[in-house]
Formats: sequence, structure tokens, C-alpha cells
Amino acid sequence: MSAKAEIGWKGRTPEGERREVYVRHVGGEWRFHVRGRRFEEWQPLPDPPLEDWLELLDAVERRVQRRLLRPEEPARIRKWIRERFPESSR
Repeated sequence: MSAKAEIGWKGRTPEGERREVYVRHVGGEWRFHVRGRRFEEWQPLPDPPLEDWLELLDAVERRVQRRLLRPEEPARIRKWIRERFPESSR
């Protein structure tokens, strides 16, 4: 898998538990996966929370600036965020 199609980050759940997230761009959609620790299996995350979508948007915008992703990709992600989270201001 190329670096262009995969983005990951580490963070904490609202309960304070550590977690890792990675997102793959497959066939026009972004697929989220999550795991708790380094050697655990990656689990699909079918309905990622708004925070994960915003983290993905930030990472994609940075990659567009470095010309690693197409410039129209952040607009697509913003559209998906508005559709899934209408109360969001992005």
C-alpha cells in the first residue's frame, strides 16, 4: 500500500483509553480501522465519530499542500462530514 492511500494517528478515547486509528482510501471512499495497542488486530470502524473525520480532513489538507493527494479531496471529505454530521460547522 502506498503512503498516499493510508493515513494514521494515535489518540485517546473519551474514556481515556489509548487507541490508534488508520484510514485507507479505497475506491473513492475512506475506510477507518482502529486498535488499542500496537500488537492488537486492526478492527474496522464502520461509523467513525466526528473527531476522526476532522483529523482525517486535517491530514488530507496537509498532504494536498505537499502534492501527495489531489486538491479536490478535502472538498469531498467536507461534503461527507456535512452529510453525516449536519450539526457540524465544517
